[in-house]
Amino acid sequence: MKKVNIKNTDLEIAPINFGGNVFGWTLDEKESFNILNKFEEGGFNFIDTADTYSWWVNGKGGQSEEIIGKWMKEKKNRQEIVLATKVGSETKEHGFDITKKHILKSVDESLKRLGRDHIDLYYTHFDDKITPVEETLSAYDEIIKAGKVRYIGASNISPERLIESFEVAEKNNLPKYVALQPHYNLVEREKFETEYASLVEKYGLSAFPYWSLAAGFLTGKYRTEEDFEKTTRGAGIKKYFDGKGKAVLSALDKVSEKHQSQPATVALAWLLANPLITAPIVSATSERQLQTIFDAPKLSLDSEDLEILNQASK
Repeated sequence: MKKVNIKNTDLEIAPINFGGNVFGWTLDEKESFNILNKFEEGGFNFIDTADTYSWWVNGKGGQSEEIIGKWMKEKKNRQEIVLATKVGSETKEHGFDITKKHILKSVDESLKRLGRDHIDLYYTHFDDKITPVEETLSAYDEIIKAGKVRYIGASNISPERLIESFEVAEKNNLPKYVALQPHYNLVEREKFETEYASLVEKYGLSAFPYWSLAAGFLTGKYRTEEDFEKTTRGAGIKKYFDGKGKAVLSALDKVSEKHQSQPATVALAWLLANPLITAPIVSATSERQLQTIFDAPKLSLDSEDLEILNQASK
């Protein structure tokens, strides 16, 4: 598997980022270990999680990091895995929080669960919108100097606060974000393309889109009312089953048939064809789903394919 660099770092990754929100939620520990083993055997090494996954199950989260930590300990592969986790999300115990106090406490708790002495990429998961940018960055400065974190990234932050973060970092010699984790896929294009793409380019960020398959909609599995009732995410993705969503599924069918591939593979290959995208974040709960993910970096879409997909998803 050809590796790529996360920009402005020495971290080398295979171009798919496994989303660890399923660990401890739709996959138990044994099932999670199996998927992680297959992911690594496929030549991939980049795993994404958060300190609060899956807080909607137990109220506070932590399960995903614990499972990944146990798996790395069992496999003795801590040094081979590029690991991203996050801070700042809400739970039933607290709201969004990127204060210095919360970050310093949370990073130690994450490291304990992960059984690691450092985190490769540490994200501001959600912006609480009130903590001064300088306070958040100074917390990151402290934990980077302490060797607990190597690099930082941003996820759910407004363009204005993202720009301010770079300005404050430059002025005060504080750490700069190296990555952005935006919501971006074939049925959710506008916000990234109009508000964030230029910033990714301007600041030389690596972009790792989450919900790359629109919570499963772009797999093409959901085509009737009954299909949406069969999944825990049905209510959340049914909104995509409109005229545009159906046109996107039709385009995915056409391109995947041409390449003897799968809609999910094509949807990920579309993201990878964008020079601003470094590695899509995607989850899998079975080996069959993993294979559709593994095939994406190998699939080269031509200009005709891209035009079909772009037109349908406008």
